[in-house]
Amino acid sequence: MAIKSATLPETGFLRIWHIVGNKKTNTPALIPISRTTFLNGVKTGKYPKPIKLGARTTAWRVEDIKALIIEMGGQK
Repeated sequence: MAIKSATLPETGFLRIWHIVGNKKTNTPALIPISRTTFLNGVKTGKYPKPIKLGARTTAWRVEDIKALIIEMGGQK
């Protein structure tokens, strides 16, 4: 799935529902996989590690997710 770089900021953080989408809030997925598949990929090292922003807040760096999308062939 290709995305335009203009849809993501240059820097910042993304929560998991920004990455894999959320049907309840109509948030489209940047990477069209399930939440479980994404988290399993994080555990195995296939996908970037998250950053803890607080006790109950986990996020991924925009730069890491952009690089992952490019690596997966979603953008040229």
